Amino acid sequence: MAKYKIAWMPGDGVGVDVMDATRIVLDAMNFDAEYIHADIGWEFWCKEGNPLPDRTIDVLRNTDCGLFGAITSKPRDEAHAELAPELQDTGLVYFSPIVKLRQMFNLHTNMRPCKAYPGNPLNYRDDIDLVVFRENTEGMYGGVEWFPLPEKIYDALCDNPKMVKWKDKGLENVALSTRIMSRQGCENICRRAFEYAAANNRKSVTLVEKPNVLRETGGLMTRTFREVAKEYPGVEPWEANIDAICMWMIKNPQDYDVLVAENMFGDIISDLAAGLIGGLGFASSANIGDTYAVFEPTHGSAPKYVGKNVVNPMAMMFTAKLMLDWLGEKEAGTRLENALAAVIAEGKIGTYDVKGRGNGDSTMDVAEEVARKVSETVNA
Repeated sequence: MAKYKIAWMPGDGVGVDVMDATRIVLDAMNFDAEYIHADIGWEFWCKEGNPLPDRTIDVLRNTDCGLFGAITSKPRDEAHAELAPELQDTGLVYFSPIVKLRQMFNLHTNMRPCKAYPGNPLNYRDDIDLVVFRENTEGMYGGVEWFPLPEKIYDALCDNPKMVKWKDKGLENVALSTRIMSRQGCENICRRAFEYAAANNRKSVTLVEKPNVLRETGGLMTRTFREVAKEYPGVEPWEANIDAICMWMIKNPQDYDVLVAENMFGDIISDLAAGLIGGLGFASSANIGDTYAVFEPTHGSAPKYVGKNVVNPMAMMFTAKLMLDWLGEKEAGTRLENALAAVIAEGKIGTYDVKGRGNGDSTMDVAEEVARKVSETVNA
């Protein structure tokens, strides 16, 4: 019987390719796991009207953690048009399955390391090593939205006089997305960031917010951040507005250690940070709860590259490293990271994003080279 049960969720598009490549590497490491396939993504929305089938939720409830590839998401009208004919006009509304997973399993913490490995020609600088902590279940991605705006919601919101003017535009023309944050959610993500910083000898935690404009939600996050910071005197608390940090991360990215933000702002700065260390082909992430976690690369499904065996699988492999660490297999995680770093440093094998179009090696070429490096370490 395998030591671990892993929910295996390739999802859509190149998610399948990078997961296949990562499996080659995990097998080369002799990682003792049973991989249980779980359906998720666009195919199941189109055929079943549910991109996260109940059978997949059952798999996750009976595994140690999940490894996830990528999904395709489309706007409401396009999603409806691609439903099977018998499912159209039945009231089904598309939702992001990964967002639903985060909320259903309370995967409150999204952790995204962004580290520049020497030898990567795409590095903005070679001394970048930062980690983004993103609140994962609240904020702008909480999913509380309306279009058109119901009259009863409008009436309730008119408790704030700034809302009154919107009726002049016609409520049938008004869309509303909410940014709802709780003190508990803010405190949890801030504490996670400070605990990580303290445990890993990081000098600072920077809050990314916009409290001068988003006074209530941003104000709550800022006040909570300052309260939590007092408990970690060895870690410097810094603060930056979301717009300003996008400039400072380009000017001086080496100055930052750990950044913490609500859901949407965390999404923005983590993609910016990924661009500094080679792009989404190198960017991993972990969705972590109290008892369960789902690990995913930060790139999308890239439909135009499906089946071409050209995309960079390293983001998925770095994601597997995060999974190994979370499972307590720190030594294995370090071996995998060292193998990836060695392949990057040598520069012999790399996909088109690294070597340029027409000169790149295949997805599976990279997988086989990383597997070879890992095997050398395992068998040493």
